[in-house]
Amino acid sequence: MDADKEQHMQILLTEPVLARLATANPATLQPHVVPVWFLWDGSSLWISAFVSTRKVKDLLKNRRCAVLIEPAQAKDSPLQAVLMEGSAELIQEPATLVAEMSERIYVKYMGPEGVLAAEPQSWKSDPENRLVKLTPQRQFAW
Repeated sequence: MDADKEQHMQILLTEPVLARLATANPATLQPHVVPVWFLWDGSSLWISAFVSTRKVKDLLKNRRCAVLIEPAQAKDSPLQAVLMEGSAELIQEPATLVAEMSERIYVKYMGPEGVLAAEPQSWKSDPENRLVKLTPQRQFAW
């Protein structure tokens, strides 16, 4: 990937845009795509997700997934999308890591004041909360 595209990709990954997480249940082979909030740390993509959701249930059976991220206004960016593929890790321990990374994700989308509300505060420490960590094995930008 050329340096200009890489720079625009890094900028896009810091913006509060929705990503689309694609999973598939290995028994039914039915794909499932859902919008998610995410945080990019420079090498891995982090998503906060609850055990009761289909995305986590699918990932428990089949860790292979893909994430598509598009700019909010494609005309303002030379990138149309970033696609990451690989095997996700589901992290539940240590609870302090789950809470810390979840809060960082929520701050990205809700701001430092919004994250202080009761709901995001309860989400980050909910026993059902997990972190989906995707360190992409393949990555494309166009």
